Amino acid sequence: MSTIRILIADDHALLRAGVRSLLKSVPEFEVVGEANDGREALQLVDTLRPHVLLMDISMPNMNGLMAASKISVEFPEVRVIILSMHTNEDFVGQAIQNGVAGYLLKNAEAAELEFAVKAVARGETYLTPAVSTRMMGDYVDLRNGKPAPKGTQLTPRQTEILQLIAEGRSTKEIAGDLRISVKTVETHRAQLMDRLAIHDIPGLVRYAMRTGLISREV
Repeated sequence: MSTIRILIADDHALLRAGVRSLLKSVPEFEVVGEANDGREALQLVDTLRPHVLLMDISMPNMNGLMAASKISVEFPEVRVIILSMHTNEDFVGQAIQNGVAGYLLKNAEAAELEFAVKAVARGETYLTPAVSTRMMGDYVDLRNGKPAPKGTQLTPRQTEILQLIAEGRSTKEIAGDLRISVKTVETHRAQLMDRLAIHDIPGLVRYAMRTGLISREV
């Protein structure tokens, strides 16, 4: 692969500009577009067909985890790297389940960003050291009989509904956005609360903020 075509998806324009600037310094890289949220990323993947998608988790409309899940099914040739500020094992585990090829922290050095992009473009996977260390710790815990964190049990749909709840959408609005019934939304919400051991909406909002699913600006 002579030139690696890259798409950047993040809801902060300044961060996209910074990542673009770093990528442009590498001769083999070509930034072909930018997306402001997961839905736009999905559309641009279809039209631009990048080799690598660098994508945040916490974005409006469609978060990075849901977008990665859809891309892995519809465009399996596109290699997704999650670019996040969080090492939360719940999201790392779900990202891997959703088919991402890499997980990189936003405070990574330029050299690590270049290495990660080239690695996934070659068909390899890349986890930043802080993340791989935590994942290895979880594996050791499981071997020792300790249960996995509850949050890792969330499905992509539940994660999407959690984000919409945390963004302040009503049950009816969520049902309309996702084209499902109000009763289905209520069922997912009840399952979320049960699995996370959270018993009210403010608690779900705090969980979404704490784990980085939504920003504290919402």
